[in-house]
Amino acid sequence: MSEKSITLIISVVVAMAVFIAVYAIAQIRKTIPTDDREYMDPLPLLMRLCWPVINFFAYYIGEHLGVEYIEKTKIRLRQSGLGYLMTPQQFFGVKLCSALLFMLFSWWCMTMLDISPGLVPLGFALFGFIFPEINLTDRRKKIEKEIIRMLPVYLDFITMAVEAGMNLNGALVQAVEKGPPGALNIEFSKVLRDVKAGVGKLEALRNMSERVQVREIANLVSALAHAEKSGASVGNTLRIQADQRRVERFQRAEKLAMQAPVKLVGPLVLFIFPTTFIILFFPIVTQLMDIM
Repeated sequence: MSEKSITLIISVVVAMAVFIAVYAIAQIRKTIPTDDREYMDPLPLLMRLCWPVINFFAYYIGEHLGVEYIEKTKIRLRQSGLGYLMTPQQFFGVKLCSALLFMLFSWWCMTMLDISPGLVPLGFALFGFIFPEINLTDRRKKIEKEIIRMLPVYLDFITMAVEAGMNLNGALVQAVEKGPPGALNIEFSKVLRDVKAGVGKLEALRNMSERVQVREIANLVSALAHAEKSGASVGNTLRIQADQRRVERFQRAEKLAMQAPVKLVGPLVLFIFPTTFIILFFPIVTQLMDIM
């Protein structure tokens, strides 16, 4: 058999394999339900490119996840502001897709460097599987810090509106419209949306407290509920809460300022002091070497 015949046979086999693979992927994709994102947040560019693979993992693997894991992940996604971006099953698909990408990228890099991959791609795959969880935790902490930082500002808006004669719902509307954008603005917008849907005012605030799980928000909701039940002035309650949150913010700033010198000890000992000693003793050492 000639070389041309062998090349032709190999080409035909490769073409058939590619055709079968494409046909199999198309048939598998037909079995996956269409992802309805009409009321969901838009996907980032990188996630949009990987979304068919993520949906594949979510449909065939994510559906077998435990109920407890799904509920915990749903709460974490909601706290991180991703509750309207993906479901817990899709988040698990993101983790699997991330592991696959990290593994392939590490294998490609080591192949380009002519290094035997060994078990290194598996280590990168494990890191890729954990990476979305790390990102989720960082997002949650960032949102919590932003909510705590902006809470006194919004309390001032709401307090001024209530003291001007508005009810609490109208004050929340004014705070959302006039307040700075951010996570707290989104949460108060959700409260107003729940109230318009027929949920009670205090119940909507309690739902916000459960979503964000921030101590300052829980204290605010408890104080407002107590004021509503006891007939106390809502304006005075809000004013006290705003003053207390502002004092706590200054106390946190003072605490961080006091921790700064302690945190600088490590870099001083490891980097700055050795460099200083090298600069000081280098001329002395060179002179001693010349004398000797």
